[in-house]
Amino acid sequence: MAFTADEIANINNAALENYIDKGKVWAQNITNKPMLQAFNAAAGKFNGGKDYVSFAVKAGQGGGTLAGYSGDDQLSYYNPTGTKRAKFQWREHFMGTVVTMTELKVDGINVTEDGADQSTNAMDGREEHALANLLDEKNEILGEDYAFSLDRLIHGDGSTDAKAIAGIQSIILDSPTVGSTGSLSRVANSWWRNRAATVANGIAGFQGAITVNTASGGALIEFLEKEWLQLSKYRKGTTKYKLFAGSDFIAGYRKEMRANGYYTMTGLKGTVDGSQGSLEWKGTPIEWDPTLDDLSLAKRMYVIDMSKTGLRLLYMDGNRMKKHNPARPYDRMVMYNGLSMTGVLVAKQLNTSAVYDIA
Repeated sequence: MAFTADEIANINNAALENYIDKGKVWAQNITNKPMLQAFNAAAGKFNGGKDYVSFAVKAGQGGGTLAGYSGDDQLSYYNPTGTKRAKFQWREHFMGTVVTMTELKVDGINVTEDGADQSTNAMDGREEHALANLLDEKNEILGEDYAFSLDRLIHGDGSTDAKAIAGIQSIILDSPTVGSTGSLSRVANSWWRNRAATVANGIAGFQGAITVNTASGGALIEFLEKEWLQLSKYRKGTTKYKLFAGSDFIAGYRKEMRANGYYTMTGLKGTVDGSQGSLEWKGTPIEWDPTLDDLSLAKRMYVIDMSKTGLRLLYMDGNRMKKHNPARPYDRMVMYNGLSMTGVLVAKQLNTSAVYDIA
């Protein structure tokens, strides 16, 4: 089968006769992925099970009330209830690449086969014409495409692929008083809701998006101060917050800070610098998440409890970025590489996390 135009272009770009920065291909569109990085850093694992990862959750009160009595008044007893099970379905994912041995020959790479095993080595004199190791570059691209895809899934609600992991928008809802999470109704269980200030929440009759206003100490700043109290209502000692915001939200927050005198003394040798330092809220950095901008959520900030009792990414044991190198078909001179993962995003508590939008 003949090469496609894209395959030919890829070979030519990786093995130019006239080149700059030999041995390195400079990637142009790899963005930072702070949310994915944070979830991966705190990721846990599970050991299988049929379809779901399940947890016991409860409101904390079972319906009992202290009642006064005197003398031989009849006393009443009750049977505490309220424990429920939240369940989240784990999902399997795969991504793989194929490279022809002809492509590798053009790049000066020889493939040695020993049964199903394949190994590569550079041909003598390859450095005279090759720009970069084509196989390495293809594997690096595979890794970045894997990270890009997983980052998008983590930010999503599970609607783009019915067989893929459902992300934060399936758990931290724009309108938290409707629907269900982990098969538990948010309507019937008021304690099973995240905090929200969004357009959708406003339409539902609750707190809508916040309008940035520098007057009276700053409308956004004042709102966040009040929200901190609400988030702390059920916060435990293990709660660990991460804040991810789009560029417009950060710009609005900075605007109110500048207008209300939040400056630092810099440039004492005569340099005038109008920039601000890194942003924080209650001592926690507000990280710019480029993916939010890409998803048209530049006006949004997520406050995510990433402790073991909040939101957590779990990988099935032994199935976190698992590598696959299947043997080539007997009638095709190709090499295959693949990556897979089996995982689930879960939540054991929702009322310590939030989503906020500015108007």
